[in-house]
Amino acid sequence: MVATAVGFIPGPRLDDGAPPAPESAVTQPAPRASAAPAKEARPGDDTELGNDVSWPQCSGGLPDDPAFAIVGVNNGLANTTNPCLHQQLEWAEGAGGAEDTDGGTGQPRVALYVNTANPGLRGSWWPTNNEYGGNVVANPYGDCQGKEDAACAYMYGYAKAFDDAYLRTIAEPETYLWWLDVETGNSWSGDRNANRADLEGMTDFFHSIGASVGIYSSARQWGQIVGEVGPASSLYALPSWLAGASTAAQARHMCSADPLTAGGAVVLTQFVAGRFDYDHPCL
Repeated sequence: MVATAVGFIPGPRLDDGAPPAPESAVTQPAPRASAAPAKEARPGDDTELGNDVSWPQCSGGLPDDPAFAIVGVNNGLANTTNPCLHQQLEWAEGAGGAEDTDGGTGQPRVALYVNTANPGLRGSWWPTNNEYGGNVVANPYGDCQGKEDAACAYMYGYAKAFDDAYLRTIAEPETYLWWLDVETGNSWSGDRNANRADLEGMTDFFHSIGASVGIYSSARQWGQIVGEVGPASSLYALPSWLAGASTAAQARHMCSADPLTAGGAVVLTQFVAGRFDYDHPCL
């Protein structure tokens, strides 16, 4: 069973049932996005705001003067590459001032986010063993044998994270905070245990290279896809970036909401204003 409801975060999203690029494909960067026709005023706030951008912003301007920036690595699906990834990373390097490592917000000056999914046999590729990237992976769910179960879901997540780090031409992937974008707009199993295993596979890979990991979702979508996470899970203590606010005031208020996992904390909230997504740090 695969759930494919339409998601809303952050920006337009495609369902994983759409024809994807080959699993190993790396899309070449598109020409630099054109400048915005007019500078868009940033929302009034007593906190320095960041912005997140990805493939929907490839054909237009980018936000001015973010305190920090989060760049989407994929092109809407977990097995694709944002066609203007490197142009947006270049823009992000100017966030918060070149000498400021966190924009004065407690957030990394530049972070990344990746699309996630658990499509099972509907996907263009599904693992059949515990090997990927030339290594045998220590799989906490046992041997993957090509079935739509937790063991293979773990390997799928591990493989997508490996691809994000090494096939999307990210320099020094271990130095970034990688946010896992978890939403119902992409394809998921009806088995929440398998979905949790998938995200654990991604998390465990990123941790294995020394990178930091966080979870981006809303409480409703997280509950539908993953549900409650216990202390033994590698997801348990991850920080939360919460979506769903429509104003800066709502985003500030959401900082006091429950984190997506009981062992984590809400460190960032998101709202939309004008043409862009804005991110409020929960200091």
